[in-house]
Amino acid sequence: MRDILNVLAGSLIIMTGCHSSADNKEVTKAQPADSSSNTVQLNAMQVKNAGVETGKPELKQMHSSLKVSGVIDVPPQNLYSISIPLGGYLKRMNLLPGMQVSKGQVLAVLEDPQYVQLQEDYLVAQSKLSYLEADFNRQQELNQSKANSDKVLQQVKSDFESQKVIVRALSEKLHLININPATLKSANISRQVSILAPISGYVSKVNVNTGKYVAPTDVLFELLDPADLHLSLTVFEKDLSQISPGQTVIAWTNNSSEKYQAEVHFITQGVDESHAAEVHCHLKKYDKRLVPGMFMNAEIALNNAMVKALPDNAIVKWQGKNYVFKVDRGNTFAMLPVETGAHTDGFTEIRTNLPEGEYVINNAYPVLMKMKNSGDEE
Repeated sequence: MRDILNVLAGSLIIMTGCHSSADNKEVTKAQPADSSSNTVQLNAMQVKNAGVETGKPELKQMHSSLKVSGVIDVPPQNLYSISIPLGGYLKRMNLLPGMQVSKGQVLAVLEDPQYVQLQEDYLVAQSKLSYLEADFNRQQELNQSKANSDKVLQQVKSDFESQKVIVRALSEKLHLININPATLKSANISRQVSILAPISGYVSKVNVNTGKYVAPTDVLFELLDPADLHLSLTVFEKDLSQISPGQTVIAWTNNSSEKYQAEVHFITQGVDESHAAEVHCHLKKYDKRLVPGMFMNAEIALNNAMVKALPDNAIVKWQGKNYVFKVDRGNTFAMLPVETGAHTDGFTEIRTNLPEGEYVINNAYPVLMKMKNSGDEE
């Protein structure tokens, strides 16, 4: 009898243990996926409602790209330093850095007694030249009739030629201070001269203030001609073999997401002590927000290559990193970090070596939201 009771008690313990194990399994299935494991399970209805689609990565022909950095630069011939060759006192000036100016526009007005003296010297010299020219013509006529000697004619001719040199030299000095000798008369002698803009462009520097005396060696302003504003990129020697004129460049600043298109123009021959060379690129369109010395990020499009790619909607960004979802089994998805590359026609290059299998190729963000929300509910 005691043996029978022992058998019945053992059977009851085994049955109770089986029921307990089954109940635990039911609880495990009902729990949401642990977000820390980067996996999530959706039911069929959730997949359908979210429009989640799966498929395999495809091989696409894309431009691979090289990430570099550089600065906005301008060639020396497009940067103008403005000075006054004869010096003077700055009487009037209304310029600020960044202002746009047109060629021939008055930048500043200066005055000085030497301007008056130069105009006087020119008009006196011009008057004397007219007298010597008339005298020379008269002496030529007299010499032809032998009414005077050749020596007299030669002396008059020498004086006439010397005076022409003096007038010519004074004329050039007047041009230096933007006074036209052809229109200069005694009635319009002025103590003031104007400094005119030699180009159309922008004021990059203003080094003077009203009332200041400026010497001929002083730089009053600097003007920038944006016509040849270009992008100077630093490329290390290991990557130089991939760069050639004509390649497309996309550039942007640290403070803006706006992209600027450019094209590789030429590559400097030789590398510096850091084993890098300068690659000069022409900007497709000028933007006044771009100024010389501004730091730029850039991507240079390299030759076409067959790369593994996924649709743009397959990639999600979380906490500053890019991820894709791999289909593990059924409707379970594993989030994998990836490094992305080029973008073409709605596809993004995946540089990371992905495991074989299917991935979410459309509406990956609902999967991400389900994963993170499940982690919060846990």
